[in-house]
Amino acid sequence: MEFFVDILKGFFVGLAASVPMGPIAILVVQKTLSKGHRSGFFTGLGASVVDTLYAIVAIFALAFAQSFIDKHENIIYLAGGLILMLIGLSMALSNPFRNKKKVDGKKSSFSSTDFLQAIAMGISNPMAIFVIFALFAFVGITDQTPRSWNVAPIILSVSAGTVVYWFFFSWALSHFQDKFSLRTILWASRVMGAIVIIVGLVLVGKGVFNVLFLNEPLQ
Repeated sequence: MEFFVDILKGFFVGLAASVPMGPIAILVVQKTLSKGHRSGFFTGLGASVVDTLYAIVAIFALAFAQSFIDKHENIIYLAGGLILMLIGLSMALSNPFRNKKKVDGKKSSFSSTDFLQAIAMGISNPMAIFVIFALFAFVGITDQTPRSWNVAPIILSVSAGTVVYWFFFSWALSHFQDKFSLRTILWASRVMGAIVIIVGLVLVGKGVFNVLFLNEPLQ
């Protein structure tokens, strides 16, 4: 009985880890509005892959991950910020008009780019490991479950929670798609891309500040 309760807890962790409106959620919104439900969902699947990896790290190797992040903090800021800036630029310069026509013509599709962009964006924010670890601690999984591959079903339940969230998130958003004009979608793409670029700039700025003004090593 306790095992099934832990699986339900893992499912909750997956849902809760996906809810915050961060850069990945912005990317899913942009993909859904411009290309339809399938594109938004497969973008969310990329986020699910990253969250699943982070769940594995949170259970098995949190101490190592924390040490690695602390040691290479500035490189993570710079590299992660540049990745976000590039993805944000791609979002801002995309052509939602062409994609919207495909959606209106019932030819909504997705590409591997949608999936890979979400993975790149998720990996650029390794701090999310600590969010998942905090959720695990909140529901008591880390205190009750031994660090062995017996926790695989719990990790899969975390993954299932993220998949369910992104499916219904993109599905619900796609149902409001017809409420938006092409001009609205164009501006939404530009604004959301700009937000992601700003987040990237902040991360790069943080890394540069640490190296130049705090004399921290660039590792």
